[in-house]
Amino acid sequence: MNILGIETSCDETAAAVVKDGREVLSNVVYTQIPLHQPYGGVVPEIASRAHIEKISQVIGSALDSLTPPLTHSPNRIDAVAVTYGPGLAPALIVGLNAAKGLAKSLGVPLIAVNHIEAHLHSPFIYDSPDDAAAQLSDPREIGPMLGLAVSGGNTVWIDMPEYGKYKVIGETLDDAAGEAFDKAAKLLGLGYPGGLKIDRISAAYRERFPNEPLVPFPKGRPRDGVTALAGLPAELCVSFSGLKTALLRHVQHNPSLVESQEGVQDFGGYDVTPEVAHVVASYQEAIVQAIADRTRAALRRNSYKAFVLGGGVSLNSRVRAVLTKVCSAAHVPLLMAKPKFTGDNGAMVAGLAFYRRNVSGDAAFRADVSPSLQVGLA
Repeated sequence: MNILGIETSCDETAAAVVKDGREVLSNVVYTQIPLHQPYGGVVPEIASRAHIEKISQVIGSALDSLTPPLTHSPNRIDAVAVTYGPGLAPALIVGLNAAKGLAKSLGVPLIAVNHIEAHLHSPFIYDSPDDAAAQLSDPREIGPMLGLAVSGGNTVWIDMPEYGKYKVIGETLDDAAGEAFDKAAKLLGLGYPGGLKIDRISAAYRERFPNEPLVPFPKGRPRDGVTALAGLPAELCVSFSGLKTALLRHVQHNPSLVESQEGVQDFGGYDVTPEVAHVVASYQEAIVQAIADRTRAALRRNSYKAFVLGGGVSLNSRVRAVLTKVCSAAHVPLLMAKPKFTGDNGAMVAGLAFYRRNVSGDAAFRADVSPSLQVGLA
């Protein structure tokens, strides 16, 4: 069964065709990063306008790149899937409307899926028989699983007693990890987006100064009483507001960090001072260890058969390295998405939709966007 997946929840316009929920036949992503860089973050109106301008081209490219072409019956589209939340409402509606129109014109079912749940499916999709994901069992045969979706908009730990069933057991109480990276990069003069820059600068710094003590930034402990309001255990929740405040105060007490260019060196392809690189590495480590601590605690709560990691921040090399060690110590297999599938993409949407075919029908065509959609409500 071939499903066309469409993704427009934030600042990527994406479409892909996936066979039987796993094998990626085509995958096209148009990123809007250059459009948002001057503003230091994603502007919803600009994102929506760019989606409108590019959606037809991206979908067309995903269909045209199929081999053999779409006109051959083996590559016919059997259903159209689309993200309907969570995300930016002006962006989501572009993808949903395009998906509705295309499904109607093709006379095939429409399947609306949850963006976060799609990220948790990304470790199971592949575009080469040599990929690690190609060797995995059917996800419905693996369970229970612990999932972590960590991105610019989400940092959430999810108990999956069986594939397709989700329960949030921990999450960020304020900023997502990716957002915390972006805000730090802006504060330190690194520009937007900050995740990749922070990763590369940190890796280069740690390699050059492996024994240098890091700045003791707080590791995301929520304020007492806050987690009770969220109805979640404190040991599985994280708050990055205190970390951001600590970084701001550190910069205020050391103004030369962002004012001086003396002694600039190349760290991971970016020209910064060793002092800035030191702070960047310290800040990243605080976030990574906060994620690792909550993951350890979550893994202790059940006899999980796998830990599923998805979302844009899962591309971070330090996140991958530390969580690999955490899972190894817990004797739980770590399933990570192929790098190209960590960010927002249509393949994860189409892949998940294969396992959610029962939610298609006329109701899907009446669906509206849900910017604050919760996990387990798709």
